[in-house]
Amino acid sequence: MKRHWKLPIALLAGLLAIAFVALFFANRVQRADGAIEISEGYLPSEVGNLFYKLYKPSNLKDGKAPGVLLLHGYQNDHETNAAYAIELCKRGVIVLSLDEYGHGASEPGLKERGYVNHMVKVNYGEDSVEDKTFRSIGGTVRYRLLMNFSNLSFFDERYVTDDAGNVLTDSSCGGIAAYKFLSELPNVDRTKLGISGHSMGTWAGWSVAAAYSGTEIEPKATVLQCGELFRDSAYDAEHIHFNNVLLLQAKWDEFSYFRDYKRNVDDAILRSPLRTEFLGTSAANAAWDTTFGSFVDGSARRMELLYTNHRLTTHNAHGLAAALDWFDQSFGGNVLTGPAYTEQSAMTKEWLVLLAMLCVIAALLPFSELLLCIPFFAALAQPLPSKAGIKPAGKWWRGALITILLAGATYPFMTQLGHALLPLPEGIFRMTVGNGFIGWYLLLIVIMLVTTWIGARSAKKKGTYDGFYGMGLGSERKPNRISFALLLRACLFVLCMLLMMYLVVFAAEKLFRLDLRFIWPFFKTFTLPRLGQFFVYIPVFALFFLLNNSKIMASMRTEATYKKGFAGFFGSWWRNALLMVGGILIIVLIEYIPFFAGIGPGADVLFGSTFGGPFMSLLILFVPQVVVFSVLCTYFYRRTGSVYVGALLVSSLAAWIVTGGSSML
Repeated sequence: MKRHWKLPIALLAGLLAIAFVALFFANRVQRADGAIEISEGYLPSEVGNLFYKLYKPSNLKDGKAPGVLLLHGYQNDHETNAAYAIELCKRGVIVLSLDEYGHGASEPGLKERGYVNHMVKVNYGEDSVEDKTFRSIGGTVRYRLLMNFSNLSFFDERYVTDDAGNVLTDSSCGGIAAYKFLSELPNVDRTKLGISGHSMGTWAGWSVAAAYSGTEIEPKATVLQCGELFRDSAYDAEHIHFNNVLLLQAKWDEFSYFRDYKRNVDDAILRSPLRTEFLGTSAANAAWDTTFGSFVDGSARRMELLYTNHRLTTHNAHGLAAALDWFDQSFGGNVLTGPAYTEQSAMTKEWLVLLAMLCVIAALLPFSELLLCIPFFAALAQPLPSKAGIKPAGKWWRGALITILLAGATYPFMTQLGHALLPLPEGIFRMTVGNGFIGWYLLLIVIMLVTTWIGARSAKKKGTYDGFYGMGLGSERKPNRISFALLLRACLFVLCMLLMMYLVVFAAEKLFRLDLRFIWPFFKTFTLPRLGQFFVYIPVFALFFLLNNSKIMASMRTEATYKKGFAGFFGSWWRNALLMVGGILIIVLIEYIPFFAGIGPGADVLFGSTFGGPFMSLLILFVPQVVVFSVLCTYFYRRTGSVYVGALLVSSLAAWIVTGGSSML
């Protein structure tokens, strides 16, 4: 017995040790080996407390330093701004990174941004009722909210109010309160303040700059990462002005249609009236990576072209160097000191935290082996069902093709439907992107239930039916029944693994002020409202993964499933991974091959712009996530002979990712 414990304990200790060593060095990077002091807290606003992370040069003492407010994009949080925060602070800037409304640990929901019952289909200031570019909208609150993302609260009254009494209240998403908080910090030089925002945060950045325009603390610079422009006629341009605006433009931006109504970022966009008006030059003179205007009077404008996509803009080295230079020149020049702008270390922190996250997930496996040594949990480890249910190669590939095509064909449509218009009770289902996955999962659940029933009937007629045991849902003793005893044990088993992982995440946040992520939020500790949302979403997520694993792991098991050792695991895993991720891989190819070929995002080209944007850009996160899930599911099916542990574990991880920090109404 003791020998059986030794290897899992050694592996668990080793993996956790690597994770904490990686976090230790990641913390060294974010603190620039002691040159940066980091603190966290809440700042008050009119609608609730807002969470922030503050980066301060440690050598300030009683001196003054410039201040920059960082505003993240949709579905992100303050830590997404880490690259900008670290590199700015290393060069002498005090940086406040905010969790905006509905994101991270901030208390106010995204609804506090406000919304109205109309939208504009072209650039603000170019619309009219007559040509139907200014039109009324209905539907769920989240749909109207999403359709008002580019509508800003300093715009003219026709944009920010409606006849139903709705008001667009604060498109800064708390940024106005955060900027005031930053300006009042003891060491902040109120004459050298700036803002940078990414995606949704660019709209927040415009709103903050407008709110403080003409005041003693007006921003000297605004850096927009994948931002939108609008005509001066959309707001009171006589009294509101914006100082020194840099627009960082991703070449392959999945959201380009939503901002410019063009499928590609090219020279035609550069020379469009909206862009030349922004640059203050003619179409003939417009150029990328060129500064127009003057930093002295605040008229400096520049459009920097970055060869990256929307989500990776936040950590693009070229864009970050351009932003550092822009802030320095806007603050008067030779203000940012330290290493050259191209000497950046922030991505090292991201890779280290990714390593830590993967090690912690991997540590779940030896920890599970320790749990299986406990008699109560040992009953979970039953033999695999007989080989009688194995499908011939031809039949397996036919089933695989159908599975892959169904997942791929339904993803763009059902995720967008759930995201915006699926009539879920919005006081209960508050996670906006979570609702997108709910829509997709519900349809696939129905399909899987129907096909499972048809398959069972066919197997009974042929005499090959091996009961719920063959589906991964029963026990060896009672193969024709769903085993609720196994399900209960599996729930407790998974709960133990989640508690272990949660303790590591908690320790990482408390010891190092880091969570487990790679650029975007993955695993964070819960606030009470977010913990409540986890329990709202987990039933649907769990049912989906139980049925999905039953179809893929159990009903479509192969000879490789029964082979021992790494060869058997790999032979089983790649098939399972193909089935789990194949459909969305097809969508990745459909989306990005035409995009990189210069035709435009595939979803926009084939399905229309309605089905582009958020759930297409999420694919670069979702695909590797599902690959990791397939490893866990394969391991636990082979280890326990049922789908319960693997399905419940990955559904919990998925629900944790969705509810832990992303957008909440």
